[in-house]
Amino acid sequence: MAVLVASDLDRTLIYSPSALALTMPDARAPRLLCVEVHEARPLSFMTETAAGLLTDLGDAAVFTPTTTRTRKQYLRINLPGPAPKYAICANGGHILVDGVTDQDWHAGVLARLAEQCAPLDEIRAHLEATADPLWVRKHRVAEDLFAYLVVERELLPEAWVKELAAWAENRGWTVSLQGRKIYAVPKPLTKSAAVREVARRTGAELSLGAGDSLLDADLLLAVDRGWRPGHGELADTEWTAPGITALPERGVLAGERILREFLKAVRGPGSEPR
Repeated sequence: MAVLVASDLDRTLIYSPSALALTMPDARAPRLLCVEVHEARPLSFMTETAAGLLTDLGDAAVFTPTTTRTRKQYLRINLPGPAPKYAICANGGHILVDGVTDQDWHAGVLARLAEQCAPLDEIRAHLEATADPLWVRKHRVAEDLFAYLVVERELLPEAWVKELAAWAENRGWTVSLQGRKIYAVPKPLTKSAAVREVARRTGAELSLGAGDSLLDADLLLAVDRGWRPGHGELADTEWTAPGITALPERGVLAGERILREFLKAVRGPGSEPR
């Protein structure tokens, strides 16, 4: 039976140093594997145990990284295990096949955005006009599809985020706060649509997923079984749905637990991954 595993990456399977949540005594901390280097600095990690589990998963299922990252940001990650045949980037704006964009899929996405929501330039202008330089460090546009801000989280007014979300909602956009980044993403730009397309192409009879943020909710609703870690927007709001398991683990150990759950589901009842 073909099984599709579509998983978010950041703060789900891989973790920046600030997101590791190593709350145990130092001597009991797990060994970590660096899976991303950016500007000559280590940027993202998973446990060595998780790396072994992901390798096993890549051999047993159609593992499809499903991320809001741009293609460039995704391609600098060096995940263990077999190279994924498919990857979903830019929150569903691009499906990569053997590392190359499927242009037909991307053209269809652009057509839906043009029909169903306010243009990116309007969103960018609003962010420029309302975000305070006191707490904004960077304004960014990803793949000409969506916008995000890099902020000083401790200075960020919670009321501003709520006001932005309400303003964006009326224009067909969604706002998500993840770590030091605030994303504004068009509602038709979804991970779930891309996951359904990969499932169609692969003939998957079972689909599994995991994610931690608001932008992952539609992904989790689109798969047969899903998991969310004990941190992130979905955990903070106690979000759940049928077929979704809320895990207690937080930080990098949640990534390890998610991979164990994926493997158990792929292998069937009675299996126990290492």
